[in-house]
Amino acid sequence: MGGLFANRWLVVAASLLGLLVGAGPVLIFSASVFLVPVTKDLGITRGDLTAGVLLATFFTAVSCPIVGWLLDRYGTRRIMMPGIILYALVVACFGFMQTQPAYLIPLIFAAVGFVGGVQSPLPYAAVVAQWFDRNRGLALGIATAGVGLGAALLPPFLAWMINGFGWRNAYFGLGITIFVLAWLPVALFVREPPGLTLAARRQAAADLTSTLPGTPAHLAFKQWEFWALSIAFFFGVMAINGTLVHLVPLLLDRGVPLQLASRILGVGGLAIILGRVLAGWCLDRLWGPYVAICFFIAPMIGIALLTSGAGGWVPIAGAVLCGAGIGAEIDMMAFFLSRYFGLKAYGKIYGVMFGIFTIGTGVGPWLSGKSFDMYHSYSPIFMMYEVALLITCLLFVRLGPYPYPAPTREDASITGQKAAA
Repeated sequence: MGGLFANRWLVVAASLLGLLVGAGPVLIFSASVFLVPVTKDLGITRGDLTAGVLLATFFTAVSCPIVGWLLDRYGTRRIMMPGIILYALVVACFGFMQTQPAYLIPLIFAAVGFVGGVQSPLPYAAVVAQWFDRNRGLALGIATAGVGLGAALLPPFLAWMINGFGWRNAYFGLGITIFVLAWLPVALFVREPPGLTLAARRQAAADLTSTLPGTPAHLAFKQWEFWALSIAFFFGVMAINGTLVHLVPLLLDRGVPLQLASRILGVGGLAIILGRVLAGWCLDRLWGPYVAICFFIAPMIGIALLTSGAGGWVPIAGAVLCGAGIGAEIDMMAFFLSRYFGLKAYGKIYGVMFGIFTIGTGVGPWLSGKSFDMYHSYSPIFMMYEVALLITCLLFVRLGPYPYPAPTREDASITGQKAAA
C-alpha cells in the first residue's frame, strides 16, 4: 500500500480530478447553464449576473499571490485540505442567492472568487512540478487537462441537475461534487515529495528554499522575463476567453440553433484537453518559446475563421483552435516559470503571474460584450485580439535560454554517483 500512495502519477491523477471542478469550470464555463434560470427566478438581468463573474475573477486574482505565499511556507496539503472544503461550502452558497439585501449576490461572488485561488491550477501545478523534472511538461499537461474535462462535462451535468431539481439544488449538488472530486483525491494522494515535507519547512522557510534551485521572488519580479511572460499570458487569455465566452451568442446571431452552438462550444472545451497534453509533450522535447508561438498562432487563425462568418466546418475549426490555445496556456505558464525562475519561490512567483492571468479571464469577455453593445458586432474587438496575440508571439521570440533547464542523463548519473558516495 505504501508503494501505491508513493506513486507520483497518482498526484497527477488527483490533480486532474480536482481541476475538473476547479475555479475555471465552476465560475466561467458553467455560468451559461445557470444564467437563464437564475436571472428569471431572481428578476435580475444577465448583465447583473455576469458582472458577478467579473468580480469573482478579480478576487481570485487578489487571492492567488496569497495562496502562493502560503504554499511556499506551509506546504500544499496544509493549505488545500481546509481550502477545498471552504470552497465547496461557498460555492453551495450560490443556492441561497436573493436580490435582497442588495449586497448578497456580489458578496457571494466575491467570496467564491477569493477562496477560489485554492481551486485554481496554482496549488496543483506547484505540487506536480515538485514531483517531476524531466517529464514535468507532460505531467503538468495531464494534470491541468482537468480544466478542459470540467469544461466539457460539468455543464451537461449541471443542466441535468437544474432540470431535475432546480437551480438552487444544482448549486448544492455542485458543492458536494467539489468535495468528492477534489477534496477526497487530494486527501488520499496529494503530498510533497521527501525533503519538501512540513517537518522540513518548520526548520525555517529560508533554510528550505535555499536547498532548491531558483530565483528569489523579489529578484524575479524585477526581471524582464517575468513581465514578458505575464503580459504574454494576459493578452493570450484575454483574447481567447473573450472569444470563447461569446461563441454561442455569436453563432446565435448568425442563425445557428442553440443546441448546435452549444455543441460547437463543447468541442472547444474538449480541445482544451488536447492543447494541454500536446503542449506538455512538446515542451519536454522542443524549445519552449517556439512551442508557445505555435499555440498562440492557432487561436489567431481560429478567431479569423470565426470573424469570417462562414458556416459549415469553419466555426468548429475556430472553436477547436481557440480551445487548444487556451488549453496550452496554463500548462506553458507553469512550465516556463520553473525553467526561467526555478523552484525556490515557485508558489509566490506563480501566484502573482496567475493573478494577472486571472484578471485577463474576466477582461476579455467584458471587452467583447462592450464591443457588441457599441457596434452590434464582435468584429472590432476580434481585430484587437489578433493584435494582442501577435504581440504575445513577439514577446516569446525575445526569451533567452532557460536558466534552470532539465538535467541531462549525464547530470542525473553524476548526481546519483555523488549521492551513493
